[in-house]
Amino acid sequence: MSLPPSHPLYHLSLPVPPSLPPSHPLSLPVPPCPPDDTVSASSNLDMEDRVSQLEQRLQLQEDEIQLLKAALADALRRLGCCEDQVRQLLQALPSRPLSNGYVQQKRLLSSPSSPKKDVLQSMKRYRLYAERQTGWLPDTDRQANRQTVCREAERQARRQTDRQTDRQAEDGYVRMFLRGRPVTMHIPDAQRDSYTLDHKGAAPDRKLKLQWVYGYRGRDCRSNLYLLPTGEIVYFNASVVVLLNTEEQQQRHYMGHDDDVKCLSVHPDMVTIATGQVAGNSKDGKVLHPHVRVWDSVSLNTLHVLGMGVFDRAVTCVAFSKSNGGAHLCAVDDANDHILSVWNWQKEKQLAEVKCSNDSVLGAVFHPMDPNLIVTCGKSHINFWTMEGNTLTKKQGLFEKHEKPKYVLCVAFAENGDAITGDSSGNIYVWAKGGSRISQAVAGAHEGGVFSLLVLKDGTMVSGGGKDRRVVLWDHDYTKQSEMEGCILRLRALSEGKPGELFVGTTKNAIIRAAFPDTLTPIVQGHTDELWGLDVHPSMEQFITCAQDKLVQLWDTNSHQPLWSKAIDDQGRSAGFHPSGGVVAVGTMSGRWLVLDTDTRDLVSMHTDGNEIISNIKYSPDGNYLAVGSHDNFVYIYAVTENGRKYSRAGKCSGHSSFVTHLDWSQDSHYLVTNSGDYEILFWEAPSGKHVTSMDAMRNMEWATYTCTLGFNAFGVWPDGADGTDVNAVCKSHSSSLLASADDFGKVHLFTFPCSQPRAPSHKYGGHSSHVTNIAFLHDDSHLISTGGKDTSIMQWAVV
Repeated sequence: MSLPPSHPLYHLSLPVPPSLPPSHPLSLPVPPCPPDDTVSASSNLDMEDRVSQLEQRLQLQEDEIQLLKAALADALRRLGCCEDQVRQLLQALPSRPLSNGYVQQKRLLSSPSSPKKDVLQSMKRYRLYAERQTGWLPDTDRQANRQTVCREAERQARRQTDRQTDRQAEDGYVRMFLRGRPVTMHIPDAQRDSYTLDHKGAAPDRKLKLQWVYGYRGRDCRSNLYLLPTGEIVYFNASVVVLLNTEEQQQRHYMGHDDDVKCLSVHPDMVTIATGQVAGNSKDGKVLHPHVRVWDSVSLNTLHVLGMGVFDRAVTCVAFSKSNGGAHLCAVDDANDHILSVWNWQKEKQLAEVKCSNDSVLGAVFHPMDPNLIVTCGKSHINFWTMEGNTLTKKQGLFEKHEKPKYVLCVAFAENGDAITGDSSGNIYVWAKGGSRISQAVAGAHEGGVFSLLVLKDGTMVSGGGKDRRVVLWDHDYTKQSEMEGCILRLRALSEGKPGELFVGTTKNAIIRAAFPDTLTPIVQGHTDELWGLDVHPSMEQFITCAQDKLVQLWDTNSHQPLWSKAIDDQGRSAGFHPSGGVVAVGTMSGRWLVLDTDTRDLVSMHTDGNEIISNIKYSPDGNYLAVGSHDNFVYIYAVTENGRKYSRAGKCSGHSSFVTHLDWSQDSHYLVTNSGDYEILFWEAPSGKHVTSMDAMRNMEWATYTCTLGFNAFGVWPDGADGTDVNAVCKSHSSSLLASADDFGKVHLFTFPCSQPRAPSHKYGGHSSHVTNIAFLHDDSHLISTGGKDTSIMQWAVV
C-alpha cells in the first residue's frame, strides 16, 4: 500500500535499495560481481590474473560499503525530519493499558503490545544502527523537542486512562498494570457506590521519628568509631550517622546523607565531623553523587558539602589535618586511580589532587605535626605525600629487609611523630618521623592481620587483631604489657573511652566496651548479611529478625539489645510469631523451616517443604494453622496443636505460576490471600488449600493483617513508573488507620489506611541506604520497625 506525499510517513515508505536482508528498512542494492572462474579447479588463469580478479572484487566491495553508508545517512536524516510528526500523529490514536502502569495511567507508548510502541521502537533501532554506521548524531534541540512532545503525550494518556478506570470502578474493580501484566482488584460492596478515582486522599496526621538504629558498619569500613567530649560515641550504619550516649541509652542521628556512609573523621575541635558517602541512584534514575559532608555534632546542622560531582564512585577515606587547626581535609575516591585530594573545607575549595594507587587504599591521614604531610596505606604499599602549593609529591615506603605485606591495614602516630603501621601479616612497623624507612619492627604481633592501632593519651599503644581476636597493650618501647583474648569478635576499629576503657568495633557489626584484662560488654549489636525476616511479638515490645548470616535474634525495643541470639544451620529469610507469643517460626533460604521457643530459644520443631526460599511464614489468628509460602510457587498449610509445638500437613495451595511473595489470613482463619512474583492475587480456603475463584465473598473479606503489596486497600502505595519490585513490603497498623510501605530505594512511607487512591500522598523517610525489605508496627502501634537488605540495618521509628 502506497502513502500520499502529504502523509508524515511518506518518506519512510520510499523504496530503498536492498543490500541488507530484503526485510530491512535500510537495505541497499548489491552491485553484481562478475562471475569468478578463477576458483575452478580447471581454470587456466595464472596467479597474476587471480590476484587481479581479487583486487577488482575488493574494490567493488569497498564501493558497496560507501554506498551503504551514504544511504544510511540519508535515511537517518529522513527519520529525524519525520519523527516529531510521527509522535504527534500517534498521540491521536486511542491509548491502551500500558506496562509499568498505575491504574492504567502510565507512560504513553510503553505497553509491550502497543502498536505505537512498536513503531517508535523500530525507528529507534534503525536510528541507532545508522548512527553506529555513520557516526552521525542528532542535534540537541530536536532531542529537547522530542522530550516535550513525550511529556505532553504522557499527560494525554493519563487523562484517557483515568476515564477508562473510572468506568471499571463503576463495574466494581480497578486495574493497574505492572510490567504489562494487569492486576485486577475488586472494590468492597460498602465502597462500590461511593468510590471514585477523582477523590484525593490526605497524608496521615501521624508521622515517624527515627528513634534507634540497630547495628554498626564494621564489616567493610575502618576508623569509624570515636568518642566525643559529650560522652557520645559516633559511628554510622546505612546512611545514618549515629551519636550514642551509652550512659543514658539515647541516640541522636545525622540524616544528611542519601546513600551508604563509608568513612568518618572528627576535627581537632572534637565538635566538627566529616563523613563521606558512596554514589547511588534515586527512584527516578537521578544520580546521587558521592561527596563529603562537614557538619556540627551539637546542632546536627550541615556546614559544608565537598566534592559534589567531583568524586566518582565512593569516598572511602577522609581525615582532618591536625597541626594547623584542622584547616584542611583529605579524601580518597574509590575510583580506578584512587584519587587523593586535599581541600580547604571551610571555603569548599580543592587545593590539590593526585592519583594515589592502582590498588585499594585503606587509610589516609594527616601527620599530627606537619600539615603538609599525608600518609596513605593499602594493598602492598604505604606512601608519604608532601603537599607543596597545589602539588602532591609521593615518597614510597621501603620495606627493605623486612617482609613486605600484602596489605598495610592501618596507620597511627607516636608521640614523637613516628608513623606506626599494622599489616595483614600480623607485623607492626615503626617508620621514623620524616622518613620512609622502617626504624623498628614487632614481627608477629598478631596472628593474622593487625586491623587497628590506637595511641592512648599516656603514650602507650593498643593494637587489635583480626584472626586471633586479641587486643594487645604495648608500652612506649613496643613491649607487650597486657592483652585481652577469648570471646571478642574480629576487631575493626578502636577508640579510647574513659581512663582504662576502650570501645571496640568489630567485623560482626557490633561495638563492645572493653577494659583490660577481660571486661567485655556489648553495647551495639546487629546482623552482618542481607536481612529480610521480621515479625513483632503479639503482646510485648519485642520483635524477631533473621538474616542470611544464619542468625535469629529476639530484640527488646526498650533496651535496644537482643534478648537472645541463636545461630541456625541455614540462611534465614522469614519469621512469624504464634498468637500466644510462646513460639516463633523461621523460614530459611533452603526450604527448611523451624520453630523456636521464645523463652529458651530451644528448637521445638523442624520441617522441610521443597528446596527453595521460604519467603513468608505466618500463623492464622486463632493459632490453629501455619501458612508457609515458598519460592516453589506453593503455599503449605499445617495444622498446629499443643500451643504451637506440634505440626501436621493439612493442605497445599497450588495455582500460582510464580514464587509466593506475601500472604495474609482472614480474621476468621478460614481464608488466605497471596501475592506472587508475577503480580497475581489469589484466594484460598484453609486448611484444604482450595483455590477460591468467586470474588463475591472475597471482595468483602476482613483480613487480620494487610501485608500483601497488591490489593485494593494498598494499591495507592505504588508510585509512577513502578515495575512491580519497587515496593517490597506493606503493613497495616493494628488500629487500621495507617499503612506503612518499604520501597526499593531506601525509603519508608507512611500512608492513611485504606490506601485505595492512585498515587496516594504520604510522609517519606530516609535512613536505609539499600532496599528496605520489611516493615511492621508493634502490637500497640507505638513504634514501627523497618529492616534494610544490603545495609543489614534495623531501624525503630516512633509514631508521633
